[in-house]
Amino acid sequence: MKASRFGIAVRTLLPALALLLVSSEAASNTLNQNVSWTIDRANTTTKYRVVAYGDSIYAGYRGSTYNVARFSAPTVDAEYLSAAWNADIETVRRTKSGAVASDIYNNKIVAERSYMQASTTRMVTFEMCGNDALQARSSFKGQTGTCNYGVLTTAENNCKHYVAAAMDFINANGYVGIKGRAVANLYYPGYAADNVQSSCRDATTGATVNLRDKFLPALVRMNYSMCANALLKGFWCVDNFAQYMGAEYDSNGDGKIDSDALHYVTGETEASYVTRITSTLKSTLRDANTHFVSSTSSYDYIQSDNTHPTYTGGTVSAGLFGSGSGSGAPRYTTFTNGKSPIWNQLGHERMGWGLKIANPVTP
Repeated sequence: MKASRFGIAVRTLLPALALLLVSSEAASNTLNQNVSWTIDRANTTTKYRVVAYGDSIYAGYRGSTYNVARFSAPTVDAEYLSAAWNADIETVRRTKSGAVASDIYNNKIVAERSYMQASTTRMVTFEMCGNDALQARSSFKGQTGTCNYGVLTTAENNCKHYVAAAMDFINANGYVGIKGRAVANLYYPGYAADNVQSSCRDATTGATVNLRDKFLPALVRMNYSMCANALLKGFWCVDNFAQYMGAEYDSNGDGKIDSDALHYVTGETEASYVTRITSTLKSTLRDANTHFVSSTSSYDYIQSDNTHPTYTGGTVSAGLFGSGSGSGAPRYTTFTNGKSPIWNQLGHERMGWGLKIANPVTP
C-alpha cells in the first residue's frame, strides 16, 4: 500500500518539530504542550475542572517534544481536590513551553479563555515570567564591554504588567462559579551556577558584577509583584521561591524553618521583602538541586537541565496538534495531615502541594 501524502507530511514534520525547543526555556522558540488529564476516582461520576495556564513548568516539560509529566503541579493538586471533594477532577493544562509572559497572556489566557468558562470549572491557576527572566539572564551573560542592565528591567516590567493583566482578565472572564484562583511565583533555577562574575563591567565602578547578586533582586521584585497583586485581586500566591529555595529546618538559628521564613508576608513593602530575601535571609538560600528536608537529608527538585521540576508518575502525550488527554485512578486516595507521602521529595509534588492552599473547601 502506498503511503498517503498526509502520512509522509507528518513523518517529515515531526523531526522538525523536535528541534523547536533547542535550548529549553532560554530559547526564543515556543511549543504548545497542552494536556487534559482526569483523576478518575472510584464510586463517583461527579466531575469538576481545574484550568492551568502557563509555560513549560505547568506543562510538565521533561526534555521531550512529544510527551510531558502526567503529574505536573496542577494535576498533583487535582489529586488533593479529588480526595477533598470525593469527585473526579479534570486538569486542563493550556501551556506553551518557552513562552514569555506576554505570549501566555495573549495566546493562552485570552485566546483560550473558553477552557475556564466551562460550568464545571472551580479553580484557575497560572504561572508566567520564567522565560522573561531566563532570556534576560541569557542576554546579560552574553554581554561584554559595559553592562546593560536594561534587559533585566524590561523583563521585570513585562512580568509585572502581564501578571496583573492576567488576574484582571481571569476575574472578568472566568466562569462565575470559580472558587479558587492562584498564581505561582518563580523559583531560581541555576542559583549555584550563577555565582560567578560577569563578562561585562559596571559603568560606574568599572568592575565585573556577580551574576547571582544582580539577578536575584530582579527575580525577587517579580515575585513581590505577583504576591502583592494576588492579595489585591483575590488570588492566592503560591510561594514556589520559599518552598524550593529554603530548607525545611532552621539552619540559621532564628527560630523559624527556613522555607517558612522566606515566605511573602501579607502587607509588607517591596523594599522590606527585597531586603529580607536578598540580604537578611540570603545565607539560608540553597540551590533547589539540593533541597534539604533536614540537616542531613535532601532531595533534588530540579531535572538535569537545571531548569524544570522533577516529577514521578509517568508521562502523557504533549498535545502538539491539540490536547494530549487521558484519565486514571488517583495515586493516593487519602492524605495524612493533608500531605501525600512524597509531597516534599520532588519539584512538581512540592509545587502541587503548594497549590493546595488555593483549593476551595467545597466545590
